[in-house]
Formats: sequence, structure tokens, C-alpha cells
Amino acid sequence: MSQVKFGAIMFATDQSIQPTELARAIEERGLDGLFVPEHTHIPLTSRSPFFPDGKLPPPYLRTYDPFVVLGAAAAVTERIHLGTGICLVSQRHPISLAKEVATVDRLSNGRFIFGVGAGWNKPEIEHHGVVFEQRWKVVRERIQAMRAIWTEDEPEFHGEFVQFDKLWSYPKPVQAGGPPIWLGANSRFVAERVAEYADGWLPVGGREGGATIDQVREACVRRGRRFEDLTLADFYAPQDESQARAHIAQGYTYLVFGLPSDTRDVVLPALDQVAALVDRLRR
Repeated sequence: MSQVKFGAIMFATDQSIQPTELARAIEERGLDGLFVPEHTHIPLTSRSPFFPDGKLPPPYLRTYDPFVVLGAAAAVTERIHLGTGICLVSQRHPISLAKEVATVDRLSNGRFIFGVGAGWNKPEIEHHGVVFEQRWKVVRERIQAMRAIWTEDEPEFHGEFVQFDKLWSYPKPVQAGGPPIWLGANSRFVAERVAEYADGWLPVGGREGGATIDQVREACVRRGRRFEDLTLADFYAPQDESQARAHIAQGYTYLVFGLPSDTRDVVLPALDQVAALVDRLRR
């Protein structure tokens, strides 16, 4: 099971353990990565099937900017991956986002993983001037534009949602072609999206939803891609050992366990439990 990697994800907020302390603790315990989510803000009109009463858990309201968190984490670690889980590309401008991603990848010496998504919070997305129903088209085009910025000396892009003439943008990422892009989604459309423009798939908790691993494999074949080159990341992986082993048997190669968004007195013991589980899974 040496090829399987293990990380942790936490809503980093102004009320939780300092992200730098958490990053050091994750590295010290032998895990492979730290991931953080984001929300730019939470509109009071937010509604979701997950939170039908509109009352979101407090960490959703208080998230730090993920790139500032990961930049700080890069300064105090040497080995672990540092990733967004996920970055809401539908809410960020691709030129500035390309620079943020490249900067963290540089500062971490190529340890950044770019987990991306379109978002579920309709008013939050629309506050950024994006039509909710078009959000995945926007994400796709912004990723294409960012890859051009990362790989070309004088990139230009002319699409439906992104327009810019030739420009200079540095730094370039350490990782060739840019950091790996893991697509966070569970819908029935995800297989084609992953096969077209992602380097990995990260359904939450292994909930494949409207798509399956087999459908992602088939979509890769149709596009002439090697399915084996994709990372299958299990976000908020089960912390029951038998269930975790079952997910690994399904093909997941990076299990990311959730930690409570809380103070160090709560988070570090929870991380110790995760580390003990990882130790058993690696045997």
C-alpha cells in the first residue's frame, strides 16, 4: 500500500488552531498533505440541500484565504503537499489566480496541489458576477487560461468568459505544466470533465454520486488518456479502518481525512487518531 498517500483537511479559520502549527504537526506525524477549503463570503440568502435552513456551520463563515494559509504552511514545512480542497475557481479572476497558484508552488518548491470546483452556493457565486448555471463552463475556461499563463512566455486567451491579449506573468510554477489539478465534484457530468482537463478526481467521502470510477475510466479511454495517470483522491475519507481499506480497494490513491475546525486542544488529538489509522493502513 506504499503508493497510497494520506492527508488531512480542515477549515482554517480565525477560531481554529493556527495553520502553521497544524502543518508542522501533519508533517511530524508522517502524513503526506494538508488541504484547506475556501469561501470568499457567505450571503445571508444561502440555501443548500445540505443546509436547507440556511444555517451553515460557523467555519463556513470564517475561512481564511487558502493561498495565504498555504504560503504560511510552506514556510514551516519541507515535505508535505499543500493543497486547496477546494478553490472556487468560479469566484476568482484567472490572471490573479494563476499568479497565486504559481507563487505558492514556488514557495513550496513544487508541493502545491490545485483542488478546484465550481461551488454550490448560488448567491455566493453570483456575487462574483458569474451566472450560476454557467459556472462549470467558466471554471473550464479559466483553467485553460491559467495553463496558458503557466506554460507560455507571452500567453493570450480569447474565449467566451476569459479575454486577454499577450501578457507577461511570473513566476511560473515549479511543476511542469502547472500543479496537478484535482476536480472536486460528484455530479453525473464529472467523468467527462475530469477526462478533459483534470489530473485527478476528488469526490467527497468517496461518494461517487452521479458518476463512477468506471465512468471516469471510460471517459479517459474515449479521450485517449491514461486513466492510470489520474489521482483518485477520497476527500473526508472514512476514519473506520475497514471502510478506508475498502475505498483503497476501489482505487483511491490519496485519502484525505477531515479534522474538526477547532482549537489545538481538540485538533491535535484528532490528528493523532488519524495518524494512528494511517500507520495501520500502511502496514
